[in-house]
Amino acid sequence: MDDAATLDASQRRSLTQRRTVDISSPFERLYYYKRHGLPVPTVEPESTFTTDILPPCVYTSRNRVVNMPNKFTHLSSNKVKHIIPAIRWTPEGRRLVVGTYSGEFSLWNGSSFNFESIMQAHDTAVTTMEYSHAGDWMISGDTDGTIKIWQPNFNMVKELDKAHTECIRDISFSHNDSKFVTCSDDNILKIWNFSNGQQERVLSGHHWDVKSCDWHPHMGLITSASKDNLVKLWDPRSGQCVSTLLKFKHTVLKTKFQPTQGNLMVAISKDKSCRVFDIRQSMKELMVTRDEVDYMTLLWHPINETMFTVACYDGSLKNFDLLQDTEGPTHTIPYAHDKCITSLSYNPVGHILASASKDRTIRFWTRARPYDPNAFDDPTYNNRKVNAWFFGINNGINAVREKSEYGAAPPTNGTDGLGSTMVNSANLPKVDASLKASNLPGLSI
Repeated sequence: MDDAATLDASQRRSLTQRRTVDISSPFERLYYYKRHGLPVPTVEPESTFTTDILPPCVYTSRNRVVNMPNKFTHLSSNKVKHIIPAIRWTPEGRRLVVGTYSGEFSLWNGSSFNFESIMQAHDTAVTTMEYSHAGDWMISGDTDGTIKIWQPNFNMVKELDKAHTECIRDISFSHNDSKFVTCSDDNILKIWNFSNGQQERVLSGHHWDVKSCDWHPHMGLITSASKDNLVKLWDPRSGQCVSTLLKFKHTVLKTKFQPTQGNLMVAISKDKSCRVFDIRQSMKELMVTRDEVDYMTLLWHPINETMFTVACYDGSLKNFDLLQDTEGPTHTIPYAHDKCITSLSYNPVGHILASASKDRTIRFWTRARPYDPNAFDDPTYNNRKVNAWFFGINNGINAVREKSEYGAAPPTNGTDGLGSTMVNSANLPKVDASLKASNLPGLSI
């Protein structure tokens, strides 16, 4: 008898593949090209050009579409499943830090996506995390208003108890990491001195919960978004509001400066609009787009300065590129998650996007191959989420089971794009015409 017939359930489980993303090989090829003065190969939409794909930093002007994370790679979830409010990649991009609703930090490998460790970090839900620009420190906040400062090895060095009276919503470092700003549901923002952990300024002016804040990557400028429908710009030296944007008609959920140049600012609101402003031209609107579903969070691409990703309430992901289209998203993943997406995080290299959702899972998205005929047959595009679809081999276990039962693989007439068997209707057994519908099981009246 065939060996496959003797496989038990545990052995069958080992047949499922685990995708691995290795970014070291493209960097080695890039080093080879630069050392020998060779031109960077052009990527064409053909499968043989897959080996020519180089790191994201190469595609800043041409072939920008290569850097768009539109290919589902892996799904990860803790054994004890909780809602995931915040995720962040470590500065070197080797691991993903996941903050859960139970106050835990869990670490996931950034290349093979397997679980590494877990620790209890806060007494209540972790709502936000942020690494310093130098990567030496991480700050986290929770629903009690407590701030904790961590070393890269997750040794806690300082706790700011009751830094805010309500839930902390966002944290952002200044460009030189000497200060950081926090915002909370208590309607105010606070600027802290990082070296001694002392409060320096209180930015008051919002009339409701402050949902987001961000420090400009080069200048002394802070932006904040609030439930009072306002986006405000602050001078951190004086603590005064220097500008207020009245463009939104509902709660502004997120606002972010462009992380590379800092010339643009994007904001999303519950009025289903996404707006991009140019701070060099008196906050001129470069893009205004509206959708039928609420936007929840957004994130700029770390390499391409005009690309950003917006996550939606219905679980979809929308990728924008201002150089390609200013009327709407350049690419959409309609069924990225089963529920509302809560957090996004790009790998510092720019080749992987991680998303967390209220469906209690983390999903990893990578750059697609130059040509993939089955790219849009993926369940995240057609919503055919059956069996272990997230392994990418929906019928692999079933095929082994059938092979073990029959001693050989069952004959097929062809396969569709998902790898499932297509049966020719001409080969189906005929139904006896004498049988009435009332005699068939499940069809009796």
